[in-house]
Amino acid sequence: MKALTILTMLLCPLLASASGLYVGDRGVRPLGRGGAFVAGADDLGALWYNPAGLMDAGASVLFDGAWVRSSTDFTRQALVTDGAGATRMSELPSVRGSSEFLPIPTLAGSWVLGERKQFVVAAGVLAPQMAVMRYPLVLEDGTPSPARYSLVSLDGSLLVIPGVSAAYRPFDFLQVGAGVNVLTGSFVTQTVFNTSPPDRVLSAPEDPSYDALAELRATGLLAPSASFGVIVRPREWLRVGLSGQLGYTLDAPATVRVRLPSAAVFAQARQDGEGARLKLVLPAILRAGVEVRPLDALRVELGYAREFWSSHEAIDIVPEDVRIHDVIGIPSPFNVPAISIPRRFKDSQSFRLGGEYSLAVGRALAFDVRAGLSYEQSAIPAAYLAPLTVDSDKVTGSVGLGLRLGARLRLDAVYSQAFGGQREVSPSEAAVPRINPLAGEQFPTAPVNGGRYQVQTRILGVGLRYQPQTL
Repeated sequence: MKALTILTMLLCPLLASASGLYVGDRGVRPLGRGGAFVAGADDLGALWYNPAGLMDAGASVLFDGAWVRSSTDFTRQALVTDGAGATRMSELPSVRGSSEFLPIPTLAGSWVLGERKQFVVAAGVLAPQMAVMRYPLVLEDGTPSPARYSLVSLDGSLLVIPGVSAAYRPFDFLQVGAGVNVLTGSFVTQTVFNTSPPDRVLSAPEDPSYDALAELRATGLLAPSASFGVIVRPREWLRVGLSGQLGYTLDAPATVRVRLPSAAVFAQARQDGEGARLKLVLPAILRAGVEVRPLDALRVELGYAREFWSSHEAIDIVPEDVRIHDVIGIPSPFNVPAISIPRRFKDSQSFRLGGEYSLAVGRALAFDVRAGLSYEQSAIPAAYLAPLTVDSDKVTGSVGLGLRLGARLRLDAVYSQAFGGQREVSPSEAAVPRINPLAGEQFPTAPVNGGRYQVQTRILGVGLRYQPQTL
């Protein structure tokens, strides 16, 4: 039975990565500008937005952290066929998912090299802006949660992106940069699958006695990538930036634990082998921005980003010699097949407008007031929206504040909130199936993602930058 769990469990954590991993823009100061930080990148936040901006970071250290608070309301709708063959739509009770407290940190440092100080090298460890979601397994009245076949919990998941980058200024008006990084870490997730073999032969669909609660620990993630960027300054008051981040190709091993179903057909069941691999692609990102500085104290940037989610076509799960024995009604042993889950995401784009104004108070104290606004399209078609992958077209507003103490120390804070509309997936268009490895292609399972969705996201962060020497 552990082998059965692999097929479902491996779906969950990286689906979260694919569509919900990057919840808002990251970095306390860049987020305070609404993510408009491509042309104006000039501190170690450039590691994420544009490595060419490291040229302006000089020798410095950056540490910041953010708290992502996200909640999702899901009211499931399903098509139900009664004994007479009539089909009607049934609406299940609403369920709310919420994120656990998890600080999202950045830790980075940079060094200046060269006789003319024309090189800057930086190293850092970033954590993706991830919401670690949790849904109740059962509702207050004791009935199973309508979201259980998509997600129960992501508690314990941890992803980090260590990397090194370098920037070079060949001319006064031109900066270029590049870097290499790797997405690594682990996923820990719980979900439920239903194992009626197959639907309606021995049980009704979604019979709780055929539910199996399982935990996946996917470790050994190691997906290398690279970034590049350029900043051009044709005028003292004008900067133009362009940057790109290559995608990640993930291939993850996993181990699993499972609580067996209570149905009698599994009383003598056993399995051989518990390993599998999951394969999927996360998108490349292209960013551009134009920053103007009409006053020495005022900076305003208009930015654009495109995420190439169309590369995320499917999630492939390949069991490694996994067999199931002694399930009543199923040939024994049963070789668990490879499964490919279609995702069919689409490219998304966003527009950002943000800036900051500096106000000096005496010689050793200054404030940086920041604000930003962004509009982002969702990459998830309605047919593939699910409790684990909730997203919508949204407008995000951000405000930030920086406190500069002398020439070396800066303290930052940010608050950001996303405003997205309700999305609805009709049961007839829903395309995320309830996973049942025993059903076989000739007995397709019904989709489980029809219904209404509403998501709310807020981010609160603080940070610190220290420069041991002025530029």
